[in-house]
Amino acid sequence: MQSKYQSLKHYFPVIRTREEILMEIRKSPKLSTIFDSWTTENQDLFLDICTGSKGVKMLYDSYFKEILNPETKPERLSWLLSVILSQKVTVKHQLTNDNNRLGDEASLVITDIVVELEDGTIANIEVQKIGYKFAGERASCYMADLLMRQYKRIKTKCKDSSKKFNYKDVPPVYTIIFMESSPSDFKNYPNVLMHTFRHRSDSGLELKMLENCIFIPIDIFRDRLHNEGIKDDFDAWLTFLGCDDIEYISTLIEKYPDFKPMYQDLYDICLNVEEVMQMFSKELQELDHNTVIYMIDELQDQLDEANATISEKEAAISMKDATIADLQLKIKELESRLSK
Repeated sequence: MQSKYQSLKHYFPVIRTREEILMEIRKSPKLSTIFDSWTTENQDLFLDICTGSKGVKMLYDSYFKEILNPETKPERLSWLLSVILSQKVTVKHQLTNDNNRLGDEASLVITDIVVELEDGTIANIEVQKIGYKFAGERASCYMADLLMRQYKRIKTKCKDSSKKFNYKDVPPVYTIIFMESSPSDFKNYPNVLMHTFRHRSDSGLELKMLENCIFIPIDIFRDRLHNEGIKDDFDAWLTFLGCDDIEYISTLIEKYPDFKPMYQDLYDICLNVEEVMQMFSKELQELDHNTVIYMIDELQDQLDEANATISEKEAAISMKDATIADLQLKIKELESRLSK
């Protein structure tokens, strides 16, 4: 695609030039120290975002929570969830994060927003920026954790209102996981942009089960976006969340003008250089931290595989040794018989 504009300033006049932003940074020793601590690549990325030469992927935790804040802009998250769930839903309010989450839930999870919908359903929106091979196992733990939280909430409400608890009063729970870099298994489905998991009986019996888990691989969408463009509301949201190409952002704004105020909020934040630098620094730290954890897990997997291979070889050697010893014993028995 040939660029129509070199910057998004055409849509957002508040965007400043690279020189203006650098001048403000250099006036402050504190901001200069932060800026100089970044690599040249990250410095350029920061300036490209602030000057509109490059868009920002809203899957960054700070930007996602700021632009889609369920307390201040619930209608935005309501729209997103309505598109994903294919039904009109309304975000009632955000729930506080549970401090008792299982294990190291924060290790590879960037964004983690839990909201209650108007019908009592709980939706947990999470972002994983690094592909992780144990997606199913981790998601199962998320779902168990979320469902137990829902159960406790409803039971407490019944107790407070002196109402008898009934399991039928427990609303469903949804975990929606946006994956910026999806695990290899997802690459086997290049035409599927949303994988929904629910409990189903192999007999055909229908029961109301409460757990719903949805995986959305953003990287697979971006590959398709280059060939097929933005076709519907779902594509529009994935473009907004995961695409930083200003050509596609321009197309998105023109085709879906409701996204323009969301970008406007972002560039209004960029007017406060200190605030946006702190947000950017936080994202870099999170990414470095999660990358290290991911690499440790990968190395541990390789070590486990190597140990398993060694164990197999040792077992094979032991079997061969046992076979040799058995043959040697039989030879000695035959020699003894020949001697006699």
